[in-house]
Amino acid sequence: MTGPEIRPAFGLSFDPRALTDLLQAPGDIRDLALSQLQDVVNARLFGAKLTRDLAGCRKVYVDHRNAWRIVYAQRPAPANSTYRTEIHVVAVRPREAHDVYDTARARLGMTRQPMSARTHAARTRSPQLGTRQPIPKPAPPYAMPGLPQPASPTLKGAAR
Repeated sequence: MTGPEIRPAFGLSFDPRALTDLLQAPGDIRDLALSQLQDVVNARLFGAKLTRDLAGCRKVYVDHRNAWRIVYAQRPAPANSTYRTEIHVVAVRPREAHDVYDTARARLGMTRQPMSARTHAARTRSPQLGTRQPIPKPAPPYAMPGLPQPASPTLKGAAR
């Protein structure tokens, strides 16, 4: 017994490299990713919006450990499509070391934006500080005139 067919809300397209990512992912991750993509295409799941370089894209957590992510963009579908909007998958990769985001940025032809002026200012040294001068070590207190001098070391066993 089958229920009424549900027409997806969006079309689906893949960057060819993202399809390769999906095929090379471990089996359990691949199954979870396909399930998540089905929910996205059927408008039951909307990924979190990304910011900065990847503004306009969204991310979906694939596994319960949040180790794998899907980065996609929602964009107008091609003119010959039956859908007005499509989900375009850019990358399906591990999040470790920002791999998924760096890969998505490269696939979209983006270079990493330089730091904001505020971040740059916070990470740089003020030019007014100049170069660091070595801090002189204080002289031992007994080297000052008028203070008692330490006893000179004696040779043990020499005097009888």
